[in-house]
Parts: sequence; structure tokens; C-alpha cells
Amino acid sequence: MPKLPPTSLCAVALLLTAQEQPVFRASSNLVVVNVTVRDKAGSPLLGLTKEDFIVLEEGVTQTVAVFELQRLNTDRLPPLAEPKKTLRERAEPASPAPAPPLKPAAPARHKDGRLLALFFDTSSMQPAEQARAFESATRFLRREMTASDRVSVMTFSNGLKVLQDFTDDRDRLLEVVGKMAIGEGSELAGESAEEDTEDDSGAFLADDAEFNIFNTDRKLSALETAAKKLGVFPEKKALIYFSSGVGRTGVENQSQLKSAINSAVRSNVAFYPVDARGLVATPPAGDVSAAAQRGSGVFSGRTQQTQRTRFNDQQETLYALAEETGGKALLDSNDLAMGITQAQRDISSYYIVGYYSTNEAQDGRFRRIQVKLARALEARLDYRPGYYASKVWQKFTAADKERHLEEALALPDPVSELPLALEVDYFRVARDRYFVPLSVKIAGSAIGLTRKRGKETTELDFIGQVRDHNGRLAAAVRDTITVKLAGQDAARLSQRHLQYDAGLTLAPGDYSLKFLARENLSGKMGTFETQFTVPDLAAQGKALRLSSVIWSHQRQPLASAVGAADGNRRLMSNHPLVQDGQKLVPSITRVFRTDQNLYVYFEVYDPALDAERKTPSVAAEVALYAGARKVLAVPLRRAGLARNRPGVVPFQFQVPLARLAPGQYTAQVTAIDEQGKKFAFPRAALVVLADARAAQ
Repeated sequence: MPKLPPTSLCAVALLLTAQEQPVFRASSNLVVVNVTVRDKAGSPLLGLTKEDFIVLEEGVTQTVAVFELQRLNTDRLPPLAEPKKTLRERAEPASPAPAPPLKPAAPARHKDGRLLALFFDTSSMQPAEQARAFESATRFLRREMTASDRVSVMTFSNGLKVLQDFTDDRDRLLEVVGKMAIGEGSELAGESAEEDTEDDSGAFLADDAEFNIFNTDRKLSALETAAKKLGVFPEKKALIYFSSGVGRTGVENQSQLKSAINSAVRSNVAFYPVDARGLVATPPAGDVSAAAQRGSGVFSGRTQQTQRTRFNDQQETLYALAEETGGKALLDSNDLAMGITQAQRDISSYYIVGYYSTNEAQDGRFRRIQVKLARALEARLDYRPGYYASKVWQKFTAADKERHLEEALALPDPVSELPLALEVDYFRVARDRYFVPLSVKIAGSAIGLTRKRGKETTELDFIGQVRDHNGRLAAAVRDTITVKLAGQDAARLSQRHLQYDAGLTLAPGDYSLKFLARENLSGKMGTFETQFTVPDLAAQGKALRLSSVIWSHQRQPLASAVGAADGNRRLMSNHPLVQDGQKLVPSITRVFRTDQNLYVYFEVYDPALDAERKTPSVAAEVALYAGARKVLAVPLRRAGLARNRPGVVPFQFQVPLARLAPGQYTAQVTAIDEQGKKFAFPRAALVVLADARAAQ
């Protein structure tokens, strides 16, 4: 049997049975640790050998099987001349041909290379900020790049794209960055991910909290995916994240933030966030990029304080990404190229040390690593403190799986191996009881399938708990769903989502929800936590009583849904989102395309009735605003109650989006009880994107 090279990712043992038949066993337990050794002056200490290192895992000495010195050059390359190019030329849309995707490679592929990934989050940057980020990257490539630098270029707008794999070809890199269009994806750049400033003017503002929660999750998920793509390389990696801040909404984004950080640590990737806004001086009443503030907050200073708090919270997320992964954040600086050169300086010459762990238990626990020098040298060692072992999910029994699910639900820290998006709505079913539908979306790309009886199948477990403001359990969800897909549905799963619906009945009050989903083929889990309020509509004497407003672009047959609130036909006939066997699927992210229709559904409760005919007269309108300009309006009038639900007037709209320009809009529902002299006009933030097929 030929001897395997020391850089092999798996250890293979040849055993002989009693019949002298060879049996091969393989285990992928290679652990790679990048160790930087510096002397008292802070300079890299070179010339060490494999025998100079002692590696311990949980106090047990390990045998070093992989050893390599990455000797990095710090001499800058000769600067390149800068061509004359106007900002208008940069703004013309052009797309460079994408480079081949990152593929696993031998550890020596980037021998003596410093791996720097430039990640441009165009969905969070305004056009002027994108221009500064692109120009800073161009300046670095022309003036600051060294012979050891290998640079990759990634972007995120609607999805993560790898425009260029790691290369030291400056001409190719400059071509890729130069062809990036300014303004692409900027329609997704919102003010913040937090609720807007408290308004005391009496006006109604758009509720963009749900939209921003998942818009933020998309950014963090893209960082997590980028870290996983870079994890195939054993060298140190620095991801320079150009962004205009990442705001969070309470605890809802905490699980995705931790998931992105954990993926970066496992992949040996350090985040170096760069705030593309630079040094900002915020006017007390805001700048011209947003509408004027309402109320007295401008004069009392509350508006300015809230703006500064929001700005600091956005930068705090960038700081957390850097601090938890070993990088550094560049904040409040107009020289954005410093963010790249900081990462360049931090990655100096280092050693790749690998060993095959003697602990073969696949229990998923954290294992601490300690690296020492065998010789008495005055040196400082930098390396990752440990790693999480793999876990064999296939060996779990039914009892183990149930315990695993309950333990994960009880954990204080969330789990984000399976990306989740969830929306909570409410509809009145009695004077003091409300039906609360939970709509859950799971990314199809994260779900594994196995072939069984000619179909691709998987099984999903769902468990959730709703607690009141005192922490008492108010309701619970527990379900197991088997998904069967055939033909094109299975092939398109990676580009789609799976929808799961559950329903609860709750009294008015404040609640917290913790929901967990698990894919039973691989054991991957995802947690979603949020707080919500079921209002007491009976206490609203003067206001029009309104349910949640559902914004959607999809109807689907009940049979095609992953799960439903209840299989009982009588209950489903009273489900507010089910009509004629079709289920209205809420758009949790509230992002639509111009080739889709916008479906809007809501209910009006207890309208005033005509004294003679005993019928209501309720008028409603759905309108879309681009700034202060109304660009679309669809009216509707109802003069009757729902047949099977007393005191309820349902409204359902279908709004074509084909004539709208891509961008961010404010959607307003106006409902007027003409006889009762009551009205309501809730708002929500929507984003309309161009049809991808038309663009092609």
C-alpha cells in the first residue's frame, strides 16, 4: 500500500481479518491549526521545525502529521498607473464573467500566499458609498498589493456571487472591480433594522420591522456562506466586509449572527468590516436622503439621540463580527483602503500545524487546543483555542432524537445550522380569543434529500413554545412532517423555500416565541426567537378594528404545503388564509419581483350596520408610495359580512407589479367604515426587484 502524503484529509488503516481479507477504514479527523509565532519585538519567528511544536487536545498530546511554513512577503509591488475614468462611466451597468467557484484544493495550492477576500455588500450601501468602496479597493490593488497577496472578490445584493477566485493577477482583479456597477442592489439599503424613532405627531408610519429582521438575516447568512466557501483552504483567510452597517432588531437576528461567527471560526476566517459611510456628521433632523421627521423630537433632541443610537448599534454589529473572529473593524474613517491594509499587516508569516485527533468520539462537543514550544524561547503564539467535533446523527435512536430536540429548545444560545424565517399574525375568532398563524420558511438549499420509492424525501421536526410576559407556557407546537418531491420539484429545491404553517389560539397579551426546526436526514437545526403582541381589539373604542395585514406573492394548493395548522376540514374551512383549497403564503421578507402579483389580505371587525338592511359599508384601498409620490392605488368596497364568521368583513386585493420600477416602496392599506365613521391605515415597507428572467 503506498504511503499517503501528510496533507491528506483522511487517515486510512489497513486491517487483516482472520481470512486475510483486507478491510479499509477511513476517518476524516484531521485538525489543522494555523500558528503565528512572534518574538519580543512582534516580528514573525521563522526557522522552527515540526519537532519544536507540542500540540495538546483536552490535555492529551497529539502527533503532528502536517507541518508547513507560510512565508509571506511584505514588499509592495510596483504601483500601476491609474486610467482616467469618470464616475458616470463607473455607473454604467456591466457584469464581469464570474470566475469558477471555489473548489477544494491541496493545502499547497496557495503556498506562501496571503488570502484576502474583498466582500462588497451592495445591498446595504447607497451608490455614493459603493463608489467609495470600489475606489478604495482599486487603490489598494494598484498601490498596496504585495507579492504574497492572493485576492478574491465577492458581492452580495440579491445573492452571494464570487466574481473572482483567489489570484495575484492585478490586471484581472482591476478588471473585475472596475466592471462592478454602482447602484446595483442599493434599493435594498434601508435606513436601519430597528423600529423607527418614536413619533408623537399622530401620523402613521410604515412598519418595516419584519422586513428589516430578515433583510439583516440575509446579510449575515451571506457572510456565513462566504466563510464556508473559504473553509476549503487550510491557510489563514481575511474577509474584508465593505458595508454601511448592519442593524439588528432585538434578539431576532442574534442566532444568525452567532451562526456567521461560528462558521468563520471553524473555517479559520477573520472578518475585517469596513464602514463605507466613513466619518459621518448627522444633522439633528436628518439629511436629504430621508423624509422630514415628524413630531417634537427634532426640537427636544430625542430624534438626534435615536439616530446616534441607531448608528452606533449598526457599527456594534460590525465590531462584534471582527472581535469574535480575530479581525479588526474600520469605523469612522474616510480612508477605506486602511481596512484592507490592516488585514494585510495582521496576516504575517505563520505555520500550518495539523494532527489526527486521538479522540475519535463524534459527540459534537467543543475540544480545547493548546500549542506550546518544545524549546525555551521568548515568543508569543497566536492560534484558535479549539474546535467543535463532528457528530454522527445517523446513530441516534428515536429517544435520542427527541431528547436532542428538547435540549436544543432549552438551550439559552440559538442554533442556526438550518436557516429559518418566521412571521406571526393574528385574526380574531371570538371577543377575547385570537387565531395566531405561524408561517415558517426554510431555505431549500439547506435541506438534504434521500431517494425512497422513486421520490426524493426528507423528514422535518418542528417544536415551538409560546410564553406570556410572566414566562408561563401559553401554547406549544410539536409536529413531524415528511416531504416527498419528484422530478423538477426536487431539482429546483435548492432555489426555493419550504413552507410550514402552524396555528395557535391565544388571548390578548404580550408573548415570546421560541421555535426550532430540525432536518432529520442530517440532524441540522435552526432556531428562531421573537416577541409579539396580540392586541385587545375590544378595548379599541374609537379606532377601526383590524387584523394583521398579509402581504404575499404566492398562492398554493393545501396539498403542496409542508405543514398546515390542522388537518381537520372544518377548521381549515375557517382558516382566514385558505380559500377554495388555496393557501395564501405570507411573504416574510416582503421582497417582490416585477413579474409577480402582490396579494393583500386583511379583515375588518364589527363594522357599523345599516339600520334597515343590517349590512356594513366599508371601503378600502391599497396604495404604493415611492417617497411622497403615490405610484399605484387599487380601491375596493364591501357591503356584506363573511358567511361563516359573524362581524367580519374580509378584504382581498390582487395588485400587478409589472409597471413598477425596481426600488423600495411604502405600502399603505386604507380602510374606512363609512357608517361607523372609523378608519385605519397601516403601512409596511416593501422592496420590488426587477424580473431576473427579463434581465437575462
